[in-house]
Amino acid sequence: MTDTPVLEARGLTKRYGRVVAIDGSDISLLPGEILAVIGDNGAGKSSLIKALSGALIPDRGEIFLDGKPVHFRTPMDARAAGIETVYQTLAVAPGLDIADNLFLGREERRSGPLGTIFRMLDRRHMRSEAARHMSELGVATLQNIGQAVESLSGGQRQAVAVARSAAFGSKVVILDEPTAALGVKEGNRVLQLIRDVRDRGLPVILISHNMPHVFEVADRIHIQRLGRRATVITPKSHSMSDAVAIMTGAAEPPPATA
Repeated sequence: MTDTPVLEARGLTKRYGRVVAIDGSDISLLPGEILAVIGDNGAGKSSLIKALSGALIPDRGEIFLDGKPVHFRTPMDARAAGIETVYQTLAVAPGLDIADNLFLGREERRSGPLGTIFRMLDRRHMRSEAARHMSELGVATLQNIGQAVESLSGGQRQAVAVARSAAFGSKVVILDEPTAALGVKEGNRVLQLIRDVRDRGLPVILISHNMPHVFEVADRIHIQRLGRRATVITPKSHSMSDAVAIMTGAAEPPPATA
């Protein structure tokens, strides 16, 4: 990993009247790392991530991608810049099949008049590409790439959402509570998917309340408190008890380790 962040934010602020959602918060994501973001309810984690993914426009502050300032007005702006986000609600279409979900909003049309005039989709190529992306992430438990997402387990649905982000995210993948509604076995499988995405060269921001999961996969841990970054620690430098104490204000945050 280098010292130059792939994605960085400085002094982000967002207010809703008298309510301060983000209070001059900073965050930096280094190449090839999994950065976990933790914090108590109301700490500003969701607002911070929404600002990075274009779902929220901050009142003040700057966002940099590969060292260059960017201004996201919509989530589509962030996606066009290479930032893919998987929210806790997954945002999959249960009635569509796996391939259709992977290409949702990015459907490919057939070449020639069939695509340009009759607007026919190239389903064969989309299914082939979907199978390749799922295979690259080691998802081998699917019976058929054409099966409806509503027939999948919770872990498999999460795998489809993660695969979609890895397939189209060229810079950063942001995952919001990806294991929140999963059992132990499926949760562990999603953690491995997160490692696989990182190993493919995409840095990951992981928002989670599950401390064992955070300490299992994260390279660094960003602790958000009262709308701003309290500190950044690593699983090697601090324990889960230390992280919880800093997160809740029971302990003074140390200087950031990075």
